[in-house]
Amino acid sequence: MTAYPHLFQPITIGDLTLRNRTVMGSMHTGLEDFFWDIPKLAAYFRERAAGGVGLIITGGYSPNKRGWLKPFASEMSTRLQSERHKQVTGAVHEEGGAIAMQILHAGRYGYTPFSVSASARKSPITPFKPSALSTKGADRTASDFARTAGLAKRAGYDGVEIMGSEGYLINQFLAERTNDRTDKWGGTSANRMRFPVEVVRRTREEVGEGFPIIYRLSLLDLVEGGQTWDEVVTLAHLLEEAGATVLNTGIGWHEARVPTIITQVPRGAWVWATQRLKGEVSIPVCASNRINTPELAEQILADGTADLISMARPLLADPEFVNKARDERADEINTCIACNQACLDQVFKNEHASCLVNPRACRETEIVLLALPRVGTALDRPRNVAVVGAGPAGLSAAVSYAERKFDVTLFEKGSSLGGQFRLAMEVPGKEDFKDTLRYYTRRLEVLGVDVRLNVAATSSDLADFDEVVVATGVEPRMPAIPGIDHPKAVSYADVLNGTVVPGRKVAVVGAGGIGVDVSVWLTHDPAETVDEWLAHWGVGDPSLHPGGLMEQKARTPIREVWLLQRKTSPIGIGLAKTSGWAHRAVLKQSGVHQVGGASYDRIDDAGLHLTVDGVTSVLDVDQVVICAGQESVRGLYDELLAAGRKVHLIGGADIAAELDAKRAIEQGTRLAATA
Repeated sequence: MTAYPHLFQPITIGDLTLRNRTVMGSMHTGLEDFFWDIPKLAAYFRERAAGGVGLIITGGYSPNKRGWLKPFASEMSTRLQSERHKQVTGAVHEEGGAIAMQILHAGRYGYTPFSVSASARKSPITPFKPSALSTKGADRTASDFARTAGLAKRAGYDGVEIMGSEGYLINQFLAERTNDRTDKWGGTSANRMRFPVEVVRRTREEVGEGFPIIYRLSLLDLVEGGQTWDEVVTLAHLLEEAGATVLNTGIGWHEARVPTIITQVPRGAWVWATQRLKGEVSIPVCASNRINTPELAEQILADGTADLISMARPLLADPEFVNKARDERADEINTCIACNQACLDQVFKNEHASCLVNPRACRETEIVLLALPRVGTALDRPRNVAVVGAGPAGLSAAVSYAERKFDVTLFEKGSSLGGQFRLAMEVPGKEDFKDTLRYYTRRLEVLGVDVRLNVAATSSDLADFDEVVVATGVEPRMPAIPGIDHPKAVSYADVLNGTVVPGRKVAVVGAGGIGVDVSVWLTHDPAETVDEWLAHWGVGDPSLHPGGLMEQKARTPIREVWLLQRKTSPIGIGLAKTSGWAHRAVLKQSGVHQVGGASYDRIDDAGLHLTVDGVTSVLDVDQVVICAGQESVRGLYDELLAAGRKVHLIGGADIAAELDAKRAIEQGTRLAATA
């Protein structure tokens, strides 16, 4: 018996029986692009198959060169490429898993000068204007999809997924926004649907009956000129008739003004759209987007909302997700926090994807946490390691050393684990950070780490340890503003940890990531529901609003906030590529006054005195929250180093830059892996 009976019920799709209802959704990691990375790709998927997932779906592979995501990106169009992929499919099958290849034509989203689309309309997120496919070119491209599916079958894949959502080529044919053709591939909605239907029909002819064809269907385009709900339903029926085996949920184009997968999106925010589709078709339907716990997955299945659950990044974060849920060890799952910092953000920088909470993701052959060898009686015990500081860096180091069978003692001067993570998880939209602390807390227990809270370790406390890892973190930097010691001047830490309860008017000094987070916290209504979140972003009933897009409902901020910086550059310009725009949008929605080029003259009873463009003024505020960066706390490290001890410095104590949890956790993991 299991706590998740619906999640672990087998299901048959076509001729393929899956051991459970979990699907590792498609993610482009960068390992797909070059043949020399295939061994790494095989190792990456092997761990997920061994972790118990029912079906893995690869990153997208183009059916031809004009569909590349970027120059020389992933493609499946030759027998040689097919043969190379047998290493990937073989690795998955050896672990009892199943794997499908996603076929994706980028269309106008391709970062190449020879990209093509339904029409010659440039994407707002790519630099190249595409050429319009000719009538024969569209026909050939539909056949190319089918040919790639046949090659995938030859390579040992158990099925294919046709990417028909997220604004890629097939979506571009479907929407009036990107299809102004007058031939048989455009004009009426029926003609715009011809391309995806032909892709599925020809694919079915190529692979034969029984071979699963999953179609990623855009339920909500979330762009102007998107599809109506009636068009989505009509297309779903046509795809079913053409031979699709499963319909997977797609939400939003990449150019949409609505966030769909980042942390601030509520969990399960889109399942209502999947449920609506399920009532229209007779083939299995898969739910996706912001489903990151087995509890939510089980609920969706038990409610009859969907037949399968796609979780992409959660399997990046923890390859053992499924096994842990099955074995009733859900409290040990390393939960995806939907931050995008190490996955999508790195891919957009032309780097391989990884994961903030799991730096081994996509580096399984590079970061290996093997147990220490024991040779002879003298080494017949693990080395003992002290880790000082239980923030993200210290936690990752302690857990990783313990996984290698070191004897680990973790010292923390505070009364609880987490360090700066405890502040981050108070920010609206970052509540999932609590799960990271839950994971580390439980992992320390399972591994038997000696955790000593309320102990400010000294050099004498550390005398008997073979190695010491100093992860003492940071402290807020208080700038030299006259009146910085005034009661109105408070640090961001005191606000987020509840020591200070701000009044109705607040100035925030410093507009980096922390300043933005604090401003969101100050203005956010904690009683906001999922429906209200959707309304604030302008998501409506797709049967009434084409593409599911309507006028945004204004937010009512609970405080008036001024966000200030010395720089004259736009506020928030340095935030992450895939989520920063959404954070900036929330500031605007919440009416935050954004002021650049400010000089801070003094803080006194009247408030914050400042000068902007040579004009002085006073902000009559209740508090001035200082978010002016951090300083490393490294006195213990310097002392140990001077004493000749074997000591390592990681995390904020090493570099106090914008509280970079990604760097901190990776540092701790890599340090232990090389010890």
